[in-house]
Amino acid sequence: MTSFAQNGLLLDVQHVTMRFGGITAVNDLSMRIPTGSITGLIGPNGAGKTTAFNVISGFYNPQEGDILFKGHSVKGFPPHRICRAGMARTFQNIRLFGSETALENVMVGCQVRRKSQWWMPVFSLPSARREEEEIREKAKGLIHRLALDSYMNEKASSLPYGAQRRLEIARALATSPDFLLLDEPAAGMNPQESTELMRFIRHIRDEFDLTILLIEHDMKVVMGVCQYIWVLEYGQLIAEGDPDAIRNNPRVIEAYLGEDVSNHA
Repeated sequence: MTSFAQNGLLLDVQHVTMRFGGITAVNDLSMRIPTGSITGLIGPNGAGKTTAFNVISGFYNPQEGDILFKGHSVKGFPPHRICRAGMARTFQNIRLFGSETALENVMVGCQVRRKSQWWMPVFSLPSARREEEEIREKAKGLIHRLALDSYMNEKASSLPYGAQRRLEIARALATSPDFLLLDEPAAGMNPQESTELMRFIRHIRDEFDLTILLIEHDMKVVMGVCQYIWVLEYGQLIAEGDPDAIRNNPRVIEAYLGEDVSNHA
């Protein structure tokens, strides 16, 4: 981990434990994520991956441990405050406003950085009108950069599945994050789409100067794009390392990957 973390940490998860009643969903989890990296969190269904995401992004407040983002504790911060600090996420189940256009969905993400109050455009205040136009132009720019131009004025619910995935990422990018969490971005994709997703993830990391952490079951994507991987089983970290180390770890193979993991070289 020493050489991997040499660029300086953006996120430092320190001995986090999250319980629900008598069930421990995440137990003593520690993760150190360097700036500019692409990393992965994997494990069987029910391993605690999404719970870990929810803790990191402020949806859950852990009973034990701490979460340092940019060197400052964000434990107990509500999601909107963590978002304003520079963290954004997508969800396993796409959460778009289906009756709104693609442009309007991305504009919602831009509201996080809005300076004027929500009621000001109602009264047509000049500063609010200018900011509204700036938000519209920023949203259009993101749609263009993520190759969604042809869907700009289409309702989100009418978009193809892959385009909906990209639109959700565009909305997350509209918050101007430094750190992006992607929850199963390859879910529902065919092999060709998964290959394109790997290129897309690298592209947005470089284009938007991001650090990315993803949850993913598609091992071709995980092994192909992640520099470092953590493996959870029943809420417990059972392994961590680069793709080669994870691919050849007997405990990981037994718990999750199966004997054919070597095929994902």
